[in-house]
Amino acid sequence: RSELDPVGQDSRVLIVDSMKMYIRSYCATPSMNDEGMHVGGVVGYLKSVGAMIRKFKPTRVICVFDGMGGSQRRRSIYQNYKNKSRNMQRLNRTYDFHTPQDEQESLKWQLHLLIELLDNLPVTVFAIDNIEADDTISYLVNLIAERGGKSIVLSTDKDFLQLVSPTCEVYSPTKHKMYTISEVISEFGIHPNNFLLYRILTGDVSDNIDGIKGIGQKTLIKH
Repeated sequence: RSELDPVGQDSRVLIVDSMKMYIRSYCATPSMNDEGMHVGGVVGYLKSVGAMIRKFKPTRVICVFDGMGGSQRRRSIYQNYKNKSRNMQRLNRTYDFHTPQDEQESLKWQLHLLIELLDNLPVTVFAIDNIEADDTISYLVNLIAERGGKSIVLSTDKDFLQLVSPTCEVYSPTKHKMYTISEVISEFGIHPNNFLLYRILTGDVSDNIDGIKGIGQKTLIKH
C-alpha cells in the first residue's frame, strides 16, 4: 500500500463469472491442440480474461467457479431450478462429438486443465463446495466495498445487475457494455436497488423459474 493506493491489492478488482465464460469459450472457440483434441474452452477463456485485464488494468483478478453441488440447496427449495434438458452444443469448429458423453468428457478435461493453469497464474481462484458462483461473487463485491475498493464483475448474467452501485460495475463481454447505475436505469427503466424484485416478479427463463403471469417489464415499470 502507498499514499497513492491506500486500499492496496483490492482497490480495483476484476471478478470473473468463470463457468459461464468457460462454457461460452468452449462453444465459440475452434482451437485444437497438436493431437487434434478440442481445447477451445481453455484457449478462449484465457484469451478473453487476458483481453479484459489489458482493458481494465485491475489491481487483482478473481476467477470464481461454481462449487461442487452448488445448485443443490436451491433445488431442495424449488425442484425445477435449472432443471432443463440440454442438447449437445453446436460448436464453432470442424470437429464434432458423436455423443453427449464425449462432449461431457471434453468439458470436464478442459475445465481441469484450465484450473491447473489458473493456479499457476497471478490470479485468485474460488470454487466453494455447495455454493454457486453467483453467491461467492456477491459476497466478494460487498467485502471489497467494505475494504474501500471497487469491483468490476465480468459476466453476461443479468442477475448481477442488482449489485451495481458506486463501488461495483458489471461488464457484459457479449454486449461490450459497462453497466453503471445510470446504464441499468437507461436500459431497463429500473434502479439496481430494485433489480432483484424485478427478477422475482418477471421470472428467470435461464434458471427455469416462472414469474407472475401478466407481469412483464413494461407492466412492472408502469406500476
